[in-house]
Amino acid sequence: MTEAVHEGGGHVVPLADAEGIVWGDPRDPDALAAAIEEAPGARWIQLPFAGIERFAHLLDTDHTWVCGKGVYAEPVAEMALTLALAGMRGLGTYSRATTWSAPQGRNLLGARVTILGGGGITESLVRLLGPFGCHITVVRRTANDMEGVDDVLEADRYADALPGADLVVLALALTPETEGIIAAGELALMEPHTWLVNVARGGHVVTDDLVDALREGVIGGAGLDVTDPEPLPEGHPLWSLPNCIITPHVGNTPEMAVPLLSERIATNVRRFADDEELIGLVDVEAGY
Repeated sequence: MTEAVHEGGGHVVPLADAEGIVWGDPRDPDALAAAIEEAPGARWIQLPFAGIERFAHLLDTDHTWVCGKGVYAEPVAEMALTLALAGMRGLGTYSRATTWSAPQGRNLLGARVTILGGGGITESLVRLLGPFGCHITVVRRTANDMEGVDDVLEADRYADALPGADLVVLALALTPETEGIIAAGELALMEPHTWLVNVARGGHVVTDDLVDALREGVIGGAGLDVTDPEPLPEGHPLWSLPNCIITPHVGNTPEMAVPLLSERIATNVRRFADDEELIGLVDVEAGY
Protein backbone atom coordinates (compact mmCIF):
# COMPACT_ATOMS: atom_id res chain seq x y z
CA MET A 1 0.00 0.00 0.00
CA THR A 2 2.92 2.34 0.68
CA GLU A 3 4.21 1.78 -2.83
CA ALA A 4 0.73 2.39 -4.22
CA VAL A 5 0.44 5.70 -2.35
CA HIS A 6 3.82 6.77 -3.72
CA GLU A 7 2.82 5.63 -7.20
CA GLY A 8 -0.20 7.92 -6.98
CA GLY A 9 2.02 10.85 -6.05
CA GLY A 10 1.23 10.83 -2.35
CA HIS A 11 3.28 10.56 0.81
CA VAL A 12 2.81 8.34 3.86
CA VAL A 13 2.64 10.58 6.93
CA PRO A 14 1.64 10.31 10.61
CA LEU A 15 -2.11 10.19 11.20
CA ALA A 16 -2.12 13.66 12.72
CA ASP A 17 -0.95 15.07 9.37
CA ALA A 18 -3.03 12.84 7.09
CA GLU A 19 -5.49 14.13 4.49
CA GLY A 20 -6.65 10.61 3.74
CA ILE A 21 -6.54 7.14 5.32
CA VAL A 22 -5.81 4.03 3.29
CA TRP A 23 -7.04 1.15 5.45
CA GLY A 24 -5.82 -2.41 4.95
CA ASP A 25 -7.28 -4.51 7.77
CA PRO A 26 -10.73 -5.81 6.75
CA ARG A 27 -11.57 -7.20 10.19
CA ASP A 28 -10.75 -4.47 12.74
CA PRO A 29 -13.27 -1.61 12.66
CA ASP A 30 -12.30 -0.51 16.17
CA ALA A 31 -8.74 0.19 15.04
CA LEU A 32 -10.04 2.23 12.11
CA ALA A 33 -12.30 4.21 14.44
CA ALA A 34 -9.26 5.00 16.58
CA ALA A 35 -7.25 6.00 13.51
CA ILE A 36 -9.98 8.39 12.39
CA GLU A 37 -9.92 10.04 15.82
CA GLU A 38 -6.17 10.56 15.45
CA ALA A 39 -6.54 12.08 11.98
CA PRO A 40 -8.71 15.19 12.31
CA GLY A 41 -7.58 16.45 8.91
CA ALA A 42 -8.48 13.30 6.99
CA ARG A 43 -11.11 13.95 4.34
CA TRP A 44 -11.35 10.54 2.68
CA ILE A 45 -11.02 6.91 3.72
CA GLN A 46 -10.14 4.00 1.42
CA LEU A 47 -11.41 0.59 2.54
CA PRO A 48 -9.84 -2.56 1.06
CA PHE A 49 -12.83 -4.68 0.00
CA ALA A 50 -16.13 -4.11 -1.78
CA GLY A 51 -18.00 -5.62 1.18
CA ILE A 52 -17.88 -3.10 4.04
CA GLU A 53 -20.43 -4.56 6.44
CA ARG A 54 -17.90 -4.62 9.30
CA PHE A 55 -17.40 -0.86 8.89
CA ALA A 56 -20.95 0.21 8.09
CA HIS A 57 -21.51 1.62 11.58
CA LEU A 58 -18.57 4.01 11.09
CA LEU A 59 -19.91 5.62 7.93
CA ASP A 60 -20.50 9.36 8.23
CA THR A 61 -20.89 12.43 6.07
CA ASP A 62 -17.74 14.08 7.42
CA HIS A 63 -15.53 11.92 5.21
CA THR A 64 -15.64 10.66 1.65
CA TRP A 65 -15.69 6.88 1.92
CA VAL A 66 -14.46 4.65 -0.88
CA CYS A 67 -14.10 0.88 -1.02
CA GLY A 68 -13.01 -1.91 -3.32
CA LYS A 69 -16.12 -1.77 -5.53
CA GLY A 70 -15.19 -3.24 -8.86
CA VAL A 71 -11.57 -3.92 -7.91
CA TYR A 72 -11.99 -7.69 -7.71
CA ALA A 73 -14.89 -8.04 -10.14
CA GLU A 74 -12.97 -9.99 -12.77
CA PRO A 75 -11.52 -12.77 -10.58
CA VAL A 76 -14.74 -13.13 -8.56
CA ALA A 77 -16.84 -13.36 -11.72
CA GLU A 78 -14.45 -16.01 -12.99
CA MET A 79 -14.98 -17.96 -9.76
CA ALA A 80 -18.76 -17.67 -10.15
CA LEU A 81 -18.52 -19.09 -13.66
CA THR A 82 -16.21 -21.87 -12.43
CA LEU A 83 -18.61 -22.92 -9.67
CA ALA A 84 -21.57 -22.74 -12.05
CA LEU A 85 -19.97 -24.97 -14.66
CA ALA A 86 -18.61 -27.41 -12.08
CA GLY A 87 -21.96 -27.72 -10.35
CA MET A 88 -24.21 -27.88 -13.37
CA ARG A 89 -21.99 -30.48 -15.07
CA GLY A 90 -21.76 -32.69 -11.98
CA LEU A 91 -18.07 -32.27 -11.23
CA GLY A 92 -18.73 -32.18 -7.48
CA THR A 93 -20.23 -35.67 -7.63
CA TYR A 94 -17.66 -37.03 -10.07
CA SER A 95 -14.71 -35.72 -8.04
CA ARG A 96 -15.94 -37.60 -4.96
CA ALA A 97 -16.68 -40.85 -6.81
CA THR A 98 -14.58 -43.96 -6.30
CA THR A 99 -16.25 -45.99 -9.06
CA TRP A 100 -17.49 -45.31 -12.61
CA SER A 101 -20.82 -43.52 -12.18
CA ALA A 102 -23.94 -42.66 -14.14
CA PRO A 103 -24.03 -39.49 -16.26
CA GLN A 104 -25.54 -36.32 -14.85
CA GLY A 105 -25.56 -32.60 -15.53
CA ARG A 106 -27.17 -29.81 -17.49
CA ASN A 107 -25.84 -27.29 -19.99
CA LEU A 108 -24.96 -23.74 -19.11
CA LEU A 109 -25.31 -23.17 -22.86
CA GLY A 110 -28.71 -21.58 -23.41
CA ALA A 111 -29.53 -21.68 -19.69
CA ARG A 112 -31.71 -19.23 -17.83
CA VAL A 113 -29.52 -17.32 -15.37
CA THR A 114 -30.64 -15.03 -12.55
CA ILE A 115 -28.10 -12.78 -10.84
CA LEU A 116 -28.92 -10.90 -7.63
CA GLY A 117 -26.83 -7.74 -7.62
CA GLY A 118 -25.99 -5.31 -10.39
CA GLY A 119 -22.45 -4.17 -9.62
CA GLY A 120 -19.04 -4.84 -11.09
CA ILE A 121 -19.06 -8.60 -10.47
CA THR A 122 -22.34 -8.92 -12.34
CA GLU A 123 -21.11 -6.78 -15.23
CA SER A 124 -18.03 -9.01 -15.57
CA LEU A 125 -20.04 -12.21 -15.23
CA VAL A 126 -22.54 -11.11 -17.87
CA ARG A 127 -19.65 -10.57 -20.26
CA LEU A 128 -18.18 -14.00 -19.46
CA LEU A 129 -21.58 -15.59 -20.04
CA GLY A 130 -21.85 -14.01 -23.49
CA PRO A 131 -20.58 -17.03 -25.47
CA PHE A 132 -23.00 -19.35 -23.63
CA GLY A 133 -26.09 -17.67 -25.07
CA CYS A 134 -27.88 -17.54 -21.73
CA HIS A 135 -31.11 -15.69 -20.97
CA ILE A 136 -29.95 -13.40 -18.15
CA THR A 137 -32.10 -11.68 -15.54
CA VAL A 138 -30.47 -9.24 -13.13
CA VAL A 139 -32.07 -8.01 -9.92
CA ARG A 140 -30.69 -4.71 -8.66
CA ARG A 141 -31.65 -1.67 -6.63
CA THR A 142 -32.60 0.33 -9.73
CA ALA A 143 -33.96 -1.38 -12.82
CA ASN A 144 -31.71 0.35 -15.35
CA ASP A 145 -30.89 -1.48 -18.56
CA MET A 146 -27.61 -3.39 -18.60
CA GLU A 147 -25.66 -4.44 -21.67
CA GLY A 148 -26.01 -8.16 -22.34
CA VAL A 149 -28.92 -8.57 -19.89
CA ASP A 150 -32.37 -9.60 -21.07
CA ASP A 151 -34.42 -8.52 -18.05
CA VAL A 152 -33.63 -6.18 -15.17
CA LEU A 153 -35.89 -6.22 -12.10
CA GLU A 154 -35.92 -3.95 -9.07
CA ALA A 155 -34.80 -5.45 -5.79
CA ASP A 156 -38.28 -5.90 -4.32
CA ARG A 157 -39.13 -8.27 -7.20
CA TYR A 158 -36.23 -10.66 -6.61
CA ALA A 159 -38.54 -13.60 -5.86
CA ASP A 160 -40.05 -13.24 -9.35
CA ALA A 161 -36.65 -14.02 -10.87
CA LEU A 162 -36.17 -17.38 -9.10
CA PRO A 163 -38.76 -19.70 -10.69
CA GLY A 164 -37.53 -21.11 -13.99
CA ALA A 165 -33.87 -20.23 -13.45
CA ASP A 166 -31.30 -22.96 -14.13
CA LEU A 167 -28.65 -20.96 -12.28
CA VAL A 168 -29.00 -18.35 -9.52
CA VAL A 169 -25.92 -16.30 -8.65
CA LEU A 170 -25.58 -14.10 -5.57
CA ALA A 171 -23.32 -11.10 -6.23
CA LEU A 172 -24.81 -8.35 -4.06
CA ALA A 173 -23.79 -6.35 -1.02
CA LEU A 174 -24.64 -7.63 2.46
CA THR A 175 -26.95 -5.15 4.19
CA PRO A 176 -29.73 -5.60 6.76
CA GLU A 177 -32.15 -5.80 3.81
CA THR A 178 -30.23 -8.58 2.03
CA GLU A 179 -29.22 -10.68 5.04
CA GLY A 180 -30.95 -14.05 4.76
CA ILE A 181 -32.42 -13.14 1.38
CA ILE A 182 -32.22 -16.81 0.36
CA ALA A 183 -34.15 -18.91 2.88
CA ALA A 184 -36.55 -21.86 2.71
CA GLY A 185 -39.24 -19.87 0.89
CA GLU A 186 -36.90 -18.65 -1.83
CA LEU A 187 -35.29 -22.06 -2.26
CA ALA A 188 -38.74 -23.59 -2.72
CA LEU A 189 -39.36 -21.19 -5.63
CA MET A 190 -36.35 -22.56 -7.50
CA GLU A 191 -36.39 -25.57 -9.82
CA PRO A 192 -35.34 -29.05 -8.60
CA HIS A 193 -32.32 -28.78 -10.92
CA THR A 194 -31.33 -25.17 -10.09
CA TRP A 195 -27.79 -24.51 -8.94
CA LEU A 196 -27.24 -21.69 -6.45
CA VAL A 197 -23.83 -20.00 -6.60
CA ASN A 198 -22.80 -17.56 -3.86
CA VAL A 199 -19.72 -15.36 -4.39
CA ALA A 200 -21.04 -12.49 -2.26
CA ARG A 201 -21.39 -13.08 1.50
CA GLY A 202 -22.42 -16.15 3.48
CA GLY A 203 -25.00 -14.14 5.37
CA HIS A 204 -27.19 -13.87 2.28
CA VAL A 205 -28.19 -17.51 2.74
CA VAL A 206 -29.88 -19.16 5.73
CA THR A 207 -27.49 -22.07 6.01
CA ASP A 208 -29.77 -24.54 7.80
CA ASP A 209 -32.45 -23.98 5.15
CA LEU A 210 -29.88 -24.57 2.40
CA VAL A 211 -28.74 -27.83 4.03
CA ASP A 212 -32.35 -29.05 4.14
CA ALA A 213 -32.96 -28.03 0.52
CA LEU A 214 -29.85 -29.84 -0.69
CA ARG A 215 -30.63 -32.98 1.28
CA GLU A 216 -34.24 -33.10 0.11
CA GLY A 217 -33.56 -32.27 -3.53
CA VAL A 218 -35.47 -28.99 -3.42
CA ILE A 219 -32.70 -27.54 -5.63
CA GLY A 220 -30.01 -29.22 -7.69
CA GLY A 221 -27.01 -28.00 -5.74
CA ALA A 222 -24.94 -25.13 -4.41
CA GLY A 223 -21.51 -23.72 -5.21
CA LEU A 224 -20.32 -21.66 -2.28
CA ASP A 225 -17.23 -19.48 -2.11
CA VAL A 226 -18.65 -17.93 1.07
CA THR A 227 -20.54 -19.50 3.96
CA ASP A 228 -22.25 -18.67 7.22
CA PRO A 229 -20.50 -19.34 9.52
CA GLU A 230 -17.13 -18.65 7.96
CA PRO A 231 -14.75 -20.42 8.08
CA LEU A 232 -17.13 -23.36 7.80
CA PRO A 233 -16.39 -25.66 10.78
CA GLU A 234 -15.05 -29.17 10.31
CA GLY A 235 -17.87 -31.69 10.32
CA HIS A 236 -20.50 -29.22 9.11
CA PRO A 237 -23.17 -30.98 7.00
CA LEU A 238 -22.37 -28.90 3.93
CA TRP A 239 -18.96 -30.56 3.63
CA SER A 240 -20.42 -34.01 3.07
CA LEU A 241 -23.28 -33.19 0.71
CA PRO A 242 -22.53 -34.50 -2.80
CA ASN A 243 -24.44 -31.64 -4.42
CA CYS A 244 -22.45 -28.92 -2.67
CA ILE A 245 -19.10 -27.52 -3.82
CA ILE A 246 -17.24 -25.31 -1.34
CA THR A 247 -14.22 -23.10 -1.91
CA PRO A 248 -12.66 -21.19 1.03
CA HIS A 249 -13.51 -17.59 0.05
CA VAL A 250 -10.93 -17.48 -2.72
CA GLY A 251 -12.89 -15.58 -5.35
CA ASN A 252 -9.75 -13.50 -5.37
CA THR A 253 -6.54 -14.67 -3.74
CA PRO A 254 -3.87 -12.36 -2.26
CA GLU A 255 -1.82 -12.86 -5.42
CA MET A 256 -4.77 -11.59 -7.47
CA ALA A 257 -5.88 -8.91 -5.02
CA VAL A 258 -2.65 -7.06 -4.24
CA PRO A 259 -1.97 -5.66 -7.72
CA LEU A 260 -5.64 -4.85 -8.25
CA LEU A 261 -6.02 -3.01 -4.94
CA SER A 262 -2.67 -1.28 -5.43
CA GLU A 263 -3.86 0.13 -8.74
CA ARG A 264 -7.08 1.41 -7.13
CA ILE A 265 -5.18 3.07 -4.26
CA ALA A 266 -2.75 4.77 -6.63
CA THR A 267 -5.60 5.99 -8.81
CA ASN A 268 -7.55 7.42 -5.89
CA VAL A 269 -4.51 9.14 -4.40
CA ARG A 270 -3.89 10.74 -7.80
CA ARG A 271 -7.55 11.74 -8.16
CA PHE A 272 -7.65 13.20 -4.65
CA ALA A 273 -4.59 15.34 -5.41
CA ASP A 274 -6.23 16.55 -8.63
CA ASP A 275 -9.56 17.22 -6.88
CA GLU A 276 -11.35 14.63 -9.04
CA GLU A 277 -14.11 12.26 -7.95
CA LEU A 278 -12.74 9.13 -6.30
CA ILE A 279 -13.49 5.65 -7.62
CA GLY A 280 -15.54 3.17 -5.57
CA LEU A 281 -17.63 5.71 -3.67
CA VAL A 282 -19.66 4.30 -0.79
CA ASP A 283 -23.32 5.30 -0.59
CA VAL A 284 -23.48 6.23 3.08
CA GLU A 285 -27.28 5.97 3.21
CA ALA A 286 -27.38 2.57 1.51
CA GLY A 287 -24.46 1.29 3.57
CA TYR A 288 -22.38 -0.02 0.65
